[in-house]
Amino acid sequence: MTQKLVGKVAIITGASAGIGAATSIALAAEGAYVAIAARRADKLNEIAQQIEASGGKVLQVITDVTDEAQVQNLIAKTKETFGRIDILVNNAGIAIVGQIANANTDDWRKTINVNIFGVLYATHAVLPTLLEQKSGHIVNVSSVAGRTVRAGIGIYNLTKWGVNAFSEALRLELTPQNIRVTVVEPGMVNTEIDEHKLGVKQISDPVAYEKSQALRKSITSLESEDIANAIVYAVTQPERVDVNEIMIRPTTQFW
Repeated sequence: MTQKLVGKVAIITGASAGIGAATSIALAAEGAYVAIAARRADKLNEIAQQIEASGGKVLQVITDVTDEAQVQNLIAKTKETFGRIDILVNNAGIAIVGQIANANTDDWRKTINVNIFGVLYATHAVLPTLLEQKSGHIVNVSSVAGRTVRAGIGIYNLTKWGVNAFSEALRLELTPQNIRVTVVEPGMVNTEIDEHKLGVKQISDPVAYEKSQALRKSITSLESEDIANAIVYAVTQPERVDVNEIMIRPTTQFW
């Protein structure tokens, strides 16, 4: 089968697990050179080895997306290594659940820094390259939570509504420059997003957390590969096709 992204270069944030890992593998399978970014070096290396074992070419860049200098380094290293950048997948995200009234406000800052500033920093850093090339594709991974609100995840809702609004503003600015923007909004996916490897000590609202887990267990969640396939679909369309938005829910999720 013909690979659809031969010669293209993609950057994926939050690439050490879940949707980011699956997307990195899927884009590499289509022939793209991939720069994979995350904080956990050991997990990132596992994904890189898997890609290389299948004949793909990969660059690992340890990156905390809340640190603008580290994000700028990611973009610079990718361009230096591969000579261009064609696709940015802003995937890094966390979901710390909790009621607003009894919140630990540090959780708010963590969530906003990753889910909002991580997207802003990477987008801002890559735009000079895309504008110079007069081509490119930015994919922002949002959530159904950017369209519907549920008690107990208000700050996560805030960030994902923000990602959706930012994506549409970005699309309006960049479409005339031949740069496409897609926002992908998954429902429940079988990933570690609300675990985030933070440990029990980081769960400041166990009641809200247990409610969230109960909802997750009540349905058959999507798998990371389902979202990766949607991203591959969006970025492999002909130039005349601009896939603005993809919402994907599990068949049994009704909210």
